Amino acid sequence: MTVQFYKYQGTGNDFVIMDNRNADIHLSTAQINHLCDRRFGIGADGLMSLNTLSGYDFEMKYYNADGNESSMCGNGGRCLTRFAYDMGIHKNTYRFLASDGEHEAEIDDKKWIRLKMKDVDHITHYNGDTVLDTGSPHYVKTVQDIMNLDVYNEGKTIRNSKDFAAKGINVNFVEQEPKHIIVRTYERGVEDETFSCGTGVTAAALVFAHNEKGFNRVDIQTKGGKLAVEFDKINDQQFSNIWLCGPADFVFKGEITL
Repeated sequence: MTVQFYKYQGTGNDFVIMDNRNADIHLSTAQINHLCDRRFGIGADGLMSLNTLSGYDFEMKYYNADGNESSMCGNGGRCLTRFAYDMGIHKNTYRFLASDGEHEAEIDDKKWIRLKMKDVDHITHYNGDTVLDTGSPHYVKTVQDIMNLDVYNEGKTIRNSKDFAAKGINVNFVEQEPKHIIVRTYERGVEDETFSCGTGVTAAALVFAHNEKGFNRVDIQTKGGKLAVEFDKINDQQFSNIWLCGPADFVFKGEITL
């Protein structure tokens, strides 16, 4: 079987994307894992398919690099929106369905993709750190000297600790600067640090909200580039109108035989 694929990236978080609106592509877990392999396949943090779904502009199916279908990927959602536009789906506001429910997306005048995330209504404090779900489960830990941190080993330890090993958790390390935060993330499913994680920077931004209540905008630096998260803070537990904002770019396309 030969399939056509497209490669997109959002601040270094890279994805293999397939146009499956005809529902004729059926990949096994092993095939997806192979496609995402950086030595023997195309190489990516995950794979997505653009599907047709009645009542929506498209459906998003997302798979981690290990080949398993996964929870919401924020940068993936932004890249898939750009892909939908490139495939001829032109809208002022996109409505699509992902694993965590309905999303909206827009392409702004700077060509950034703005993706509306799910509301957050519960935050848990855990051993001095923070746990919350922004479409995927996230652990947020404040650190110093973040660029010299061993994210792989420290993230792996938390992700595989007894409270999180069964379902897995994404681990975000955050350093606060005067006008922005720096975030590095160890992602489950990839089982390594990625250059950027959309749901992860969203989680970090909510934890580091500047204002006690009302509108917040938090600028974020990741290894792969700059993102921003805008949201309304209702109280310390509840956040609404959450938008993940940043670039999403086409890299290349090709064919691969499986």
